[in-house]
Amino acid sequence: MLSLLRLVEQLSGIERDLVDDWAELTLQLTLPDERRVERAAALLAPANPGRFATRIRFAVDRGGPGIGPEAARRLLRRLDQERIDGTLDLLNTRKAPAEALSKKELLRNQWERRLAPLPADWSDLYAQVTLDSTDYLEPAALLLAPINPARFGDAATFRFRAAHHFGYGVSPEMAARCFARCDEQGITGAVEIVHVLSDTQPIGTQGPVWFVGGRNV
Repeated sequence: MLSLLRLVEQLSGIERDLVDDWAELTLQLTLPDERRVERAAALLAPANPGRFATRIRFAVDRGGPGIGPEAARRLLRRLDQERIDGTLDLLNTRKAPAEALSKKELLRNQWERRLAPLPADWSDLYAQVTLDSTDYLEPAALLLAPINPARFGDAATFRFRAAHHFGYGVSPEMAARCFARCDEQGITGAVEIVHVLSDTQPIGTQGPVWFVGGRNV
């Protein structure tokens, strides 16, 4: 019998197949083991799920009051950690209104979108945010302080490291909160992942070292 993909990986696969104008997804988790349904629903409680026999439905809201993609991943990761297997299906997609699409994409949304296609075992990454104006440099440096941003090049660009579980770098959740603070202040720009490593096992060190421009970062 073939084993199912982990739920976090299934969600990433669904996101990869989507056009980037979605605002809300309706997902359905079908569990083969009826005895695990109650526990699964409890772990998904922050998403306000609906339960139908062995099926659990919940929504992922990209910019509204519901849980976002990164929060959904955290919830599904809890099920994976408890070895609750199931099949995740996309039932419905709601597109963002045209006026919303014309606006600059929020930094937090860009960050979460960049993380979505990464393999589940990613461990370390090196990323950057390039601001749309040099006027944003000082306020952004303050708001992004927890990610330990470093200026890079002549553009209004900050680079930083992130660690998935342990090691040197900000957690993806903290980075998301920092970008959300920038969004609240109307700071815009582009978020990119420059390098990413999977399943690193540092021994006697805090993690891998990248050499960029003749210096280690």
